[in-house]
Amino acid sequence: MLNSATTRQAHILEIVREQGFASIEQLAGRFDVTQQTIRRLVNALCDQGLLRRVHGGVSLPVQNQNLAYGSRHRLNADAKRRIAHATAKLIPDGTSLMIGLGTTPEYVAQALSRRRDLRVITNSLNVAAAFAHNPEVEISIAGGTLRPLDRDIIGEAAVRFFSGFRADFGIFGVGGIDQDGTLLDFHVDEVKARQSIAANSRTIVLVADITKFGRNATVRGGHLDDCHHLVIDDQLPGAFQPIADGYGGLIHTARDARADFERLGHT
Repeated sequence: MLNSATTRQAHILEIVREQGFASIEQLAGRFDVTQQTIRRLVNALCDQGLLRRVHGGVSLPVQNQNLAYGSRHRLNADAKRRIAHATAKLIPDGTSLMIGLGTTPEYVAQALSRRRDLRVITNSLNVAAAFAHNPEVEISIAGGTLRPLDRDIIGEAAVRFFSGFRADFGIFGVGGIDQDGTLLDFHVDEVKARQSIAANSRTIVLVADITKFGRNATVRGGHLDDCHHLVIDDQLPGAFQPIADGYGGLIHTARDARADFERLGHT
């Protein structure tokens, strides 16, 4: 279960995304807590890059680039682990997987890392490293120019690489999801790589914690309806409920996925 601070932070994000701005005074009254308590909560959200401090309150950040990979990896780590464990339960042994770049797909790779007879196709060194110790997994990794800070390959090299395979499952994350269901990222080459995964996979799985819903990112590419499965960590913000109601795939909410996953004999 989410603790009270995490729950309040999720509600604060929803309020700011709906209004564009919220004052400290308004938020303190909304949650019936002191302004000092609200400042601690919003300061943590601002430090994570999810909100921006402005005079008297907070607003949405103005972003044209993603956070550093190490910061993203730590951000919402528990939510990403729960998403990863829920996603792993969708994947049988003996299948082929395309797994994209980003921190949540890396968590998925870690959750699958002890599985048997998998074929993994990826453009992420972090994903490949998660499986590298397991002789039961065959790993194919994209060649090309490495982005050293993100430890991945993007651009035309990744597009051509994924186009050379046909996988049972394609698993990827996104930089953000707009209120109309449009999938967003921070770099056009990230979008091209993700779309190549989607085009060459039989079943498409989008993994995203709820902070990605309404998050600013500038490059469009794909739509939620293109994905057969959406794996999230908690109830969607209210502004996205119409999209959820009309979604033709399956939504998996991983509120307590870790316990279920451990009962299957994995850690």
